[in-house]
Amino acid sequence: MTLPLSIATATALQVQLEQLREAFRLAAASPKQPQANLEFQQREPLFLEVFCNPNIWPTPFAAKVLLTLKSPLVRLSVEVELPQLQEALADFLAAHA
Repeated sequence: MTLPLSIATATALQVQLEQLREAFRLAAASPKQPQANLEFQQREPLFLEVFCNPNIWPTPFAAKVLLTLKSPLVRLSVEVELPQLQEALADFLAAHA
């Protein structure tokens, strides 16, 4: 399956994923202070939503991210490990650099 994704959108998502990793670091340093969820959306040409709650995962290596793709005909939601998503995104950006 391929997803039409611009370089700008991929870069913005990569930045948000790095901020999510920072939220895990902050959560480990002060566990009583909740961290903000990652909520990323792209609306065109397909609706893409990426969601992760860093407060329920012990480390970024254990974290799972919910990806949702929507078109007029189908909706697909899948859970993916955070490191796997970051690696796939880095590969995408390297291939299109």
